[in-house]
Amino acid sequence: MTHTSDPVHAFLEAASVPRDASHASGTLALAESLLAAHPEVAGSSIYTAAVLGDDVGIRRFLAGDPSLAVQQGGPYDWAPLTYLCFSRYLKFDRTRSDGFVRAATALLDAGADPNSGWFGADHQPAPTLESVLYGAAGIAHHGPLTRLLIERGADPNDDETPYHTPESYDNDALKALVESGKVTEDNLVMMLIRKHDWHDLDGAAYLLAHGADPNHQRRWGFTPLHHAIARDNRIEIITLLLDHGADPLRAQDGRNAVAMAAWRGRGDILTLFRSRGMTLALDGVDRLVAACALDDGAAIDEIRVSDPHLVTDLLSRDGQVLAEFAGNGNTAGVRRLLELGLNPGSVFEAGDGYWEVAPRSTALHVAAWRARPEVVALLIARGAPVDTRDGAGRTPLALAVRACVDSWWRERRTPESVSALLAAGASVDGVQYPSGYDAVDQVLRDHGAKPA
Repeated sequence: MTHTSDPVHAFLEAASVPRDASHASGTLALAESLLAAHPEVAGSSIYTAAVLGDDVGIRRFLAGDPSLAVQQGGPYDWAPLTYLCFSRYLKFDRTRSDGFVRAATALLDAGADPNSGWFGADHQPAPTLESVLYGAAGIAHHGPLTRLLIERGADPNDDETPYHTPESYDNDALKALVESGKVTEDNLVMMLIRKHDWHDLDGAAYLLAHGADPNHQRRWGFTPLHHAIARDNRIEIITLLLDHGADPLRAQDGRNAVAMAAWRGRGDILTLFRSRGMTLALDGVDRLVAACALDDGAAIDEIRVSDPHLVTDLLSRDGQVLAEFAGNGNTAGVRRLLELGLNPGSVFEAGDGYWEVAPRSTALHVAAWRARPEVVALLIARGAPVDTRDGAGRTPLALAVRACVDSWWRERRTPESVSALLAAGASVDGVQYPSGYDAVDQVLRDHGAKPA
């Protein structure tokens, strides 16, 4: 709760990362407005000096009382180094970067603990230490401060630091962790796995070059290759993993990377495996799904004749397999699935939280959201319903518009899916207009959309 009657406490709360939401969220707007209204708060305590990276102020307070380096206080009862490492100014205002390092150095010289922090009560089954190193490396992604803390004895193997540090395309802090030589094998692989969440080719290449084992199975049971396929990483990343010895035949929950690629419609990955001399030895329905992913009509026809029960098996999973193929833009594969009799309007009951695919989405929802206009056109032509709402209440048209203006893949944006859906009679009800993308707004205007 903000201490509105105490501008110092209010400023420290606004200038620190939120404790009850994503630590990387928010801006400096409130902190800056409070500072403008109450400029005296900047020099009021060692905690405000720490959160601002004010090394001159830090040294002034320590000269008067060196014990302040470890004294807890402020609205969160944190030590000064914790306010410093969990400062929004550290993350968002790089003009203060050198000051933060000098301020941290002064605190460490005076006895601040490089392994201190605070306990996040929202972690289950028990509170987890949110270390100052996690603040510097995993939230602010601040390389110089990360190096300083490690040099002074910070342990990079807590539960949060190796998990969150890869959440950036700025890999300076990650390199500071790796080059310390202190990261365990398990956490090195953790960072590689998390780089696959970010589809970061450069980051993955760095970690593999520095010893991350692409065949190491963490406690979750999967390898980096499994995770790269599950997260639909591009073929260059899959190639990189193979170049470093990743084994596609190692199984996770009874399914190896070959079968995983097949079920996600990744014909490009299956082709890559074959180019490396691998025989795609798949059994049962996996073999049929792989043939669809590869657009292999001869293999599909042979299976239909020799093992017709496999088609029945596939039909029972139509919602998910169509959604996975559609999301990866495998138009030929979707066509093969539809030719086998899969229902274009079937629903993917579970959805996919990583891709923000809501429960009860159809393949058309997924293709629209993930900007796959060729698949959108095919599904419409095959009778997919255009106004069905997913579990979040969104139509394919609403998702197609949002994909152009509020997604990680805006480089693929095009008005094609929007045009195709409107031409098929999709309703503009609930669609964001104006969207902010002129090409889409023109199409919506032409079909009678009215500003919200």
